[in-house]
Amino acid sequence: MFQGASSLTLDAKGRLSVPTRHRDVLSATAGNQLTITRHPHGCLMVFPRPEWEKFRERIAALPMQAQWWKRIFLGNAMDVDIDGAGRVLISPELRAAAGIERETMLLGMGNHFELWDKATYDAKEAEAMAGEMPDAFKDFSF
Repeated sequence: MFQGASSLTLDAKGRLSVPTRHRDVLSATAGNQLTITRHPHGCLMVFPRPEWEKFRERIAALPMQAQWWKRIFLGNAMDVDIDGAGRVLISPELRAAAGIERETMLLGMGNHFELWDKATYDAKEAEAMAGEMPDAFKDFSF
């Protein structure tokens, strides 16, 4: 299970250093292989390869009415490897789709990560914090 937030900076070639706290798990469970694709909320989803394969099967099984969403998730997916220095290359196409230029936020979301442009993430988080909590939290105890 991945959790926590990391503020990271892309290098000049569009590579992202995977936080060291996640590298051992990704090496053991995914052989350092990841898949990155678009997320409908304006960020990227970063999956360890075994988790991507489960997600891909669920998406592929959707009916024809979801064809455009299949294209968004599957058609934009890119397989990447964590290199010897612990970095992954984020393609220019995916960076552009998420508005990522240099400063990012990587969020552990359980079985995958979300990668956000930092300014976009900060704005969306502030908007969420200023609003009402969703009804799903109505009976939730903190």
